[in-house]
Amino acid sequence: MFVLDAHGTPLQPTHPARARKLLSKDRAVVARHTPFVIRIKDRTTAESEVGGVEVGVDPGSRHTGLAVFTAQAGQRRGRYALRLHHRGDQITRRMRQRAAYRKGRRSRNLRYRSPRFDNRTRPDGWLPPSLRHRVDTTLAWVDRLARWAPVRAVHAERVAFDTHALSAGRSLEGVEYQHGTLHGYEVREYLLTKWSRSCAYCGAIDTPLNIDHIHPRSQGGSDRISNLVPACVPCNQAKGDQPVEEFVTTPRILAGIKGQAKIPLRDTAAVNATRWALWHALNKRLRAHAASGGRTKWNRTRNKLPKSHTLDALAVGKVDAITAAVSTVLVIGCSGRGTYTRTRTDRYGFPRSYLPRRKAFFGFRTGDLAQASIPSGKHAGSHTGRVAVRSSHTLQTPHGPVKTSWKNLRLLQRADGYGYTTQKEARVSSPV
Repeated sequence: MFVLDAHGTPLQPTHPARARKLLSKDRAVVARHTPFVIRIKDRTTAESEVGGVEVGVDPGSRHTGLAVFTAQAGQRRGRYALRLHHRGDQITRRMRQRAAYRKGRRSRNLRYRSPRFDNRTRPDGWLPPSLRHRVDTTLAWVDRLARWAPVRAVHAERVAFDTHALSAGRSLEGVEYQHGTLHGYEVREYLLTKWSRSCAYCGAIDTPLNIDHIHPRSQGGSDRISNLVPACVPCNQAKGDQPVEEFVTTPRILAGIKGQAKIPLRDTAAVNATRWALWHALNKRLRAHAASGGRTKWNRTRNKLPKSHTLDALAVGKVDAITAAVSTVLVIGCSGRGTYTRTRTDRYGFPRSYLPRRKAFFGFRTGDLAQASIPSGKHAGSHTGRVAVRSSHTLQTPHGPVKTSWKNLRLLQRADGYGYTTQKEARVSSPV
């Protein structure tokens, strides 16, 4: 648990049992519900021994792992773990929808509006909003952890997925990854990386691989990358000019080949495009240490830890041994703070319904964390969840929605743009 002194300065994290004792003796108060933070009333930093903690970051395209740990003599002991879920795909989808609405309005017979400006240039280091979101959200949570814990250093995994730069002999950065999947990258190397250097038909590895056409060229197949797969020599000769539907008779394997052939290395490119922006920003905030993905995997394997983003964050960098890991992970989803628009549109972009101008009703906003104490009825009892403000108040709990009056609600925490759940860590036998 995170602990603050009487003036709000972070102290050394403590065990949940000790936090409960401090609260029961009225020596501390709850400063924040999720993540749980307490503030001690009768102690300051000058009266305490603060050894400090460190933060490990395992950046990913869809999820980012954050681990708070103490390090002493090369040994690490996990204190807290978070898994951050990004919404880059949602941002991309919304931006495409907005572009479609604007294109439709421009093509209709409506009034003409002259362009506002034509000098739309992008600054150096510019990232698309879906990628900038990954960087900003990770930095925001590193800053939050630094407010709740005495963070002394941060360890970040600068993953090096070179999806189309292997033949160039260097790592590409930032905007260079927006030049396309095959920009400067040979088709053969791309296919070997995409299929993990194995045969697409039989899965054979450590064998010479040829490039095969899923739909044969003799029957009109093209040389597009989505029509090419690596195949071992026996499979390539046995298939010949047969369509893949005739050569592969197992429906599950056939569906897997067709699906994998059309999947680009989009997640890999997203990580590569953002890793340097994240690294430079972390280095400006705290004392940052860089590590490779290979060393992280070696540390995790040597300490017999399963694969997960949070455990990878715990194993980032130079470490001799990991003596303990947390058993429960706080899963954080980016839910947003609502929307400015008060109009709901149909599929064509025309107004469908209107939202009220007010967002707060009886002191509650949608997304606030609250506790409902319902005296009687179908949902009698105590429930904790997020409030959905409509004509009446609905509490979104893990067991389903609970509809109640605002008089039965008690505010626990204001909406901060994130949704929180907990999840057990993957097969960790030494909980903290």
